[in-house]
Amino acid sequence: MNTPASHSTTAFPHAAPLSKAMVRRIVFSSSIGNALEWFDFLVYGYFATIIAKQFFPMQDEWLSTLLAIATFGLSFLMRPLGAVVLGVYGDRKGRKAALTLAIALMMVGTFTMAVMPPFSTIGLAAPLLVLLARLVQGFAVGGEFGSATAFMVEHSATRRGYYASWQFASQGLAAITAAAFGSLLTAWLPAEHLNSWGWRVPFVFGLLVGPVGYYIRSHLDETPEFLALREERAARDAAGEHKVVSGTKDASFSNQWVNLLLAIGMVAQSTVGVYVLQLYMPLYAVKQLHMAAAASFGVVVLNGGMQFIFSPIMGALSDRIGRIRIMLSTSILMGLLIYPMFAWLQTHPTIGWLLVLQGVAGIFKASYSGPMPALMSEIFPTQMRSTGLSIGYSIGVTIFGGFAPTIVETFIHLTGDKLAPSYYVLLAAVLSGVSLIIVALRMRRVRPIPGDVQPA
Repeated sequence: MNTPASHSTTAFPHAAPLSKAMVRRIVFSSSIGNALEWFDFLVYGYFATIIAKQFFPMQDEWLSTLLAIATFGLSFLMRPLGAVVLGVYGDRKGRKAALTLAIALMMVGTFTMAVMPPFSTIGLAAPLLVLLARLVQGFAVGGEFGSATAFMVEHSATRRGYYASWQFASQGLAAITAAAFGSLLTAWLPAEHLNSWGWRVPFVFGLLVGPVGYYIRSHLDETPEFLALREERAARDAAGEHKVVSGTKDASFSNQWVNLLLAIGMVAQSTVGVYVLQLYMPLYAVKQLHMAAAASFGVVVLNGGMQFIFSPIMGALSDRIGRIRIMLSTSILMGLLIYPMFAWLQTHPTIGWLLVLQGVAGIFKASYSGPMPALMSEIFPTQMRSTGLSIGYSIGVTIFGGFAPTIVETFIHLTGDKLAPSYYVLLAAVLSGVSLIIVALRMRRVRPIPGDVQPA
C-alpha cells in the first residue's frame, strides 16, 4: 500500500552546520517570491472594485466587480500546469533553477498591472492583456511553493518545520504591507486620484522588490539533498543504470496519487484562511457590514501580523511535538468557532468585533499553516518532492482558494445570507481535519518521519 515517505532518499550528506547568515539567506531567498506573489494577489483583491471600473466597465456594478474577481480566479487555472512544468523542472534541474525562473515570470503580472492603460484608452485589449498577465503569473506561482519549500526543508533534517514556516510568515508580511497600502491610499488620496493612478502604487512597489529577489536567487547554492541526489544519478548513469533511485515503485510519481490527494486536502484550510479571511474581508466589511474602507484594510494588518509572528513559532514547535497534533487541533477549533464568530459579527458589525475575528483567524492561520509545508514535504520522497509539493499545493489553492471570493460573493448576492464566509471556512476545516487524520493513521504503519511524532 502507498504510504507517506518515511524519510528522504538521501539524508543530508555533505551538509555542514548552517551559520546564522546562511539561514537568513535561505529563508529570505525562498520566501521573497511567496511574499511577492501574495502581495500582488492581495492588492488586486483589495482594489478589485477600482480595477473593475478601469478594465471591466459594465452598467451593472456588481457584474463589473464579479468579472474582475473572476479574472483573478482564472489565473489559478494555470497553477496546476505551472506546478507540473516548474515542479518537474525543479526536480530535474534543481531548486535554484526553478526558483529563479518562477520569480522572473511572476514579475510579468506585476509589471502589467503597474503600466497597463485602462479600457477607456485601449478598449478590449486592456482586459485581455490583464487576463493574459494573470495567467502567466498563475503559471509561475504554480511552481513557486514546491520549489521554495523543497529548498528550505532540504537544508536541515531537524528544523524543517521552522524553515518551511517562513513560507506563510512571508504571506503574513505581505498581507500587512498590502493592507497598509490599501488603508493609507484609501485614507489619504482623493477618490479621483485613487481611481486614476493611486491604485497602481502598490504594484509599482512590488515591481521594485522583484528584481532584488531574482538577484538573490540567482546567486544561491543548491541544496545538499538535491546535490547528493544528482551525484547518485550521475553515478548510476556512469554505471549504465537507468532505473529509478530507490528501485521501488514508490519512486514513480504515478504511485504518489494518495499522498497527492492528502496534500490537496491539507491545503484547503490554509488557503481558505487567506482568500476568505484576508483577501475577501475588506470587500465583505465594506459591502455587507457597511464599514469604512480604510478601517477595514487596517484590520487585516492584525490578521497578517498574527500570521507573521506565530507561523515561525508554530513551525519550530512542530519540530518538537509534531506537526499533525498542532494542525488537527487548529482544524477542530476553527470548525467549532468560525460560525459563532461570523454570527456575532453580523449582529454586532463594528470594527472592534471585526478586529477580534481577524486576530483569532490570524492565530489559527499561523497555527495551521506554519507546520503545513514541512508536513507536505515529508510525505513525498526527495526525487519528486518539488513536483509533489507544487501540484498538491496548486490544485488545492485552485479548487478552494482561487474562486472563493467569487463563490462567497455570489452566494450572498443570491441568498442574502451574510454568514456565507463561515460556511466556506467550516467546510475547508472539516476536509483538512479528515485529511490529517488519514495521514496520521498511515504514519502509524511506517517509520516516523523527521520532525514528527506518532499521534497520541
